[in-house]
Amino acid sequence: MSTRNRLRSLFTLMVLNGVIPIRTQPLYVVNLLASPLSFLFFIYIVSRGHLLLYGILGGMILTILSVGTSLQSDLTHYRHDLKFQDVVVASPVEAPTYIAGMALSELVYSLPALAVFVVLFVYEGWATPFTTVVVTGVLLLVWGFASAFAFTLATYFQDVRETFLFSPIISLVLTVLPPVYYPISALPAWAQVAARFSPTTYAAGLVQGAVGLAPLSFSEGLIDWFVLGAFTAALFLIAAFKARWRDP
Repeated sequence: MSTRNRLRSLFTLMVLNGVIPIRTQPLYVVNLLASPLSFLFFIYIVSRGHLLLYGILGGMILTILSVGTSLQSDLTHYRHDLKFQDVVVASPVEAPTYIAGMALSELVYSLPALAVFVVLFVYEGWATPFTTVVVTGVLLLVWGFASAFAFTLATYFQDVRETFLFSPIISLVLTVLPPVYYPISALPAWAQVAARFSPTTYAAGLVQGAVGLAPLSFSEGLIDWFVLGAFTAALFLIAAFKARWRDP
């Protein structure tokens, strides 16, 4: 398959699963914003605005993580209900191109919701060249591991309703229990150890450290980048070797 055809396939998938749903039903964007804005609202009310930045940063991470939640549902729907993946398997489109296109479509789908938090971040004066680079890099890694994780799970689901069972659990484990909306120092010692098993803990630590919410030394920052990158690479390897591209 030529590079031109790969790019065309990527663009087609982005439009099919990212642009068209938003254009035909804008309420999808409202649904995507519901959870992050709910957390932001309660954090603002309870803290009287003092912890607003935690809510904005956490909202960015949660919005990008929702890419993975949406991706596993869409892939399962396309695979079992529409038999679309069977068509792709029989076509010249390779598995990496298909998954990349679907992951990019979910990223495009989430951009309007993410833009709300970016505007708040800039409006409050927290955007600098340094914080922008760190936040962008972290969000890209979160998008990467969420997409890889979602693809692997989707290849084992037999019905789209199964994704409705796992999505709340994934959100709980990756965004509610880890210190995404609050500093890790707020947890007791045993809970801090448990939180280190979640990649979002390192993502939140990096963005919180970049804006000065939590102290983060240079060596600690390097460790967080390494661990977050290692999580992402590991999930990509699992997707490459354990995901089922063809049904057994």
